[in-house]
Amino acid sequence: MKLVRIAGVPEHFNLPWHLCIENGEFDDAGIDLQWTDVPEGTGKMCQMLRNNETDIAIILTEGIIKDLTENKHSSIVQVFVKSPLIWGIHVDGKANYNSISDLENKISAISRIGSGSHLMSFVNAEKNNWNTSNIQFEIVNNLEGAITSLSEGKSDYFMWEKYTTKPLVDKGTFKRVGECPTPWPCFVIAVRNEFLNENKSVLALILDIINATTEEFKHIPSIDRTLATRYHQKLEDIQQWLAQTQWSQKNLDEKTFNNVQNKLSELNIISNKADFNQIVKKI
Repeated sequence: MKLVRIAGVPEHFNLPWHLCIENGEFDDAGIDLQWTDVPEGTGKMCQMLRNNETDIAIILTEGIIKDLTENKHSSIVQVFVKSPLIWGIHVDGKANYNSISDLENKISAISRIGSGSHLMSFVNAEKNNWNTSNIQFEIVNNLEGAITSLSEGKSDYFMWEKYTTKPLVDKGTFKRVGECPTPWPCFVIAVRNEFLNENKSVLALILDIINATTEEFKHIPSIDRTLATRYHQKLEDIQQWLAQTQWSQKNLDEKTFNNVQNKLSELNIISNKADFNQIVKKI
């Protein structure tokens, strides 16, 4: 049995992985796939890849590309979710902010530097014609930290996946004042280069198994109810999310890769651009 470590956020996007693990599909292929939930998100997973704490990460496209322009520790081997991520823009439920325009020059809560919440704060600022050099940040580590930070007034707004935070909006913990979709596919599969170089056949098998599941995922009987129950969501919210979400079985194309890099460069988030063929690998 080949031990393989994989990490991802504890969100509904990753249910296909858990179903494959629970159904014993990786075991049957001789692979002991050990999943780690990472509520801190992409910045933490980049660190885990760098530090050999995971072999594979299901990770935000913009976050891993930024990290790999600085240190080519891993490679992108496939797009996992090709539809955009819908980022909700949230304030404390009792705050006097009622629109995105109220948040110009205010403090953005982020999980960590290099995370999606950090990078998308710049994308949102540019989209609204704000001066991106004026954005201030408060590092909160995770969703629980953001709840505390907003309620105590240490930060003013927090960007996180719209449906993950929907129960908090329904409860009145958060108020959502707007949305900001990513202008690119949201999740990719990144693999530590050392592992990739030594285990290409194992990785190809893993991708075959997960791709067979994501191709049929929306057609699994009562999958909407399964998602709603497991992720504590309202059925109608999950159904809306499912309708918007598209999984992928293909790799990241060069045009999309360059679009992400160019946007990160325009926003002064990266200082160096990486070569597509150094970062994106075909299995």
